[in-house]
Amino acid sequence: MRSERGLDWVSFLLADVQSGVGPFLAIYLWSSQHWDATHIGVIMTIAGAATVAARAPAGALVDWTRGKRGLIAASALLVAAGTAALGLFPFFWPAAAAQTIIGACDAVFPPAIAAISLGVVGRALFAERVGRNEAFNHAGNVVTAIAAGLAGWLIAPVAVLWLVVLLACASALALVMIDASEIDHRAARGLADGDDDPDDGARPSGLRVIFESRPLLIFTAAITLFHFANAAMLPLVGERLSEGREQTGSLFMAACIIAAQAVMIPMAALVGAKADLWGRKPLLLAGFAVLPIRGLLYTFFDDPAYLVSIQLLDGVGAGLFGALFFIVIDDLTEGTGHYSLALGASGACWGAGAALSNVVAGALVDTAGFNVAFLFLSGVAALAFLLLWLGMPESAKPARSAA
Repeated sequence: MRSERGLDWVSFLLADVQSGVGPFLAIYLWSSQHWDATHIGVIMTIAGAATVAARAPAGALVDWTRGKRGLIAASALLVAAGTAALGLFPFFWPAAAAQTIIGACDAVFPPAIAAISLGVVGRALFAERVGRNEAFNHAGNVVTAIAAGLAGWLIAPVAVLWLVVLLACASALALVMIDASEIDHRAARGLADGDDDPDDGARPSGLRVIFESRPLLIFTAAITLFHFANAAMLPLVGERLSEGREQTGSLFMAACIIAAQAVMIPMAALVGAKADLWGRKPLLLAGFAVLPIRGLLYTFFDDPAYLVSIQLLDGVGAGLFGALFFIVIDDLTEGTGHYSLALGASGACWGAGAALSNVVAGALVDTAGFNVAFLFLSGVAALAFLLLWLGMPESAKPARSAA
């Protein structure tokens, strides 16, 4: 369908828009503007905190509105404006304001794209569609990372910011390929034919649905620990790689991202093809298991080629989790009509972990060095794996896992 092709393009173009400027911002502030690690951690935490605050309201808004395409377009254009401000005014308070805008808009993209996908293809084909979305998203990250690395190397680190502005505008234009008439808005909320609409009072409230689901609470706790351990690792690697290498820092960061994203593409495709057959939990455990290993390996050497090669493990963990998150939440909220709200609330929790990760890791680097920070994050990752393994049940319904 035309709308599915539109989802491919939107997923591809939103790749780096969805995460703002990400680790390239750390490179830019560290090497070009000479910020210290603590202030970089704080400014990245501001974006994370804004995302956390906006996730649940954004999810509720996505459940409620029929203008999901317009919501994504408006958010993408605001990200473009915020990213342009970072390039023009690289000072703490303007950067804090820009990061607040970018972070709040980032909360809109995942639930809106997932809801549109669910509304277009339905639950039976949702795992396959999510795997395809994530594969295109990771492919977009690879292409963007190559362009960003070359721009940072040949022009200046600030050129990366202008690339994100361009992609944000292009993604807003690509949304016209998605036909609004092909979106089933009841299905997009997690409702099937015959299900009561939660807005008529026949179903429990969204917050009650969330807090009364023990598997959802365990899953949320595990992914919060996972993202606390994961979020700061790549920015820390970027800071270590850029020490004494101002002009090539963005190039090394691009290599890190390309290495990870190249692995994420087949991992996302694997989820789309096998999540219904193998179940969700085995794939999740595999993704969680590589993170503590990755953090430990970062402490052995600081050679650029070695550090870049370790990013292949990030591709396994993030590639599996990135697709499974949307599928597991769909499993746990089936028939509630609060799919996007649950996505937002659960995402807010792991977003809080990710935001706190940057400031804690930055402080550890300033006080004890890079290796201590990596070992600490690796220990948290091990706790996340144990919680998922011991506490989280398989979420796939028997009919789906046997499909």
